[in-house]
Amino acid sequence: MAKIIVACGSGVATSQTVASKLNRMLKERKIDSTVEAVDIKSLDHHIKDADVYVSIVKTNKDYHIPVINGVAFLTGIGMEKEFDKLVDAIKKADAKKGK
Repeated sequence: MAKIIVACGSGVATSQTVASKLNRMLKERKIDSTVEAVDIKSLDHHIKDADVYVSIVKTNKDYHIPVINGVAFLTGIGMEKEFDKLVDAIKKADAKKGK
């Protein structure tokens, strides 16, 4: 099961909204994963065991995992393209783990 981290400035409104939308979309496609909303200040702690990072706030760090544009899930613009990237990243992470 892939772990997805969604981060925004406070970890409350925006990241929770995107995490909720991603959970719904993943369940609709029967994709087993966990989605966690966090604030940007605690990102380094939470991302250690994550497979995919959905970014709402830009950061200059390289986490060595796929980064998905989270703003697309707020605006709807480019959402399907970003969701396809997310699904692909989840499949690769699961394959890497032998699932």
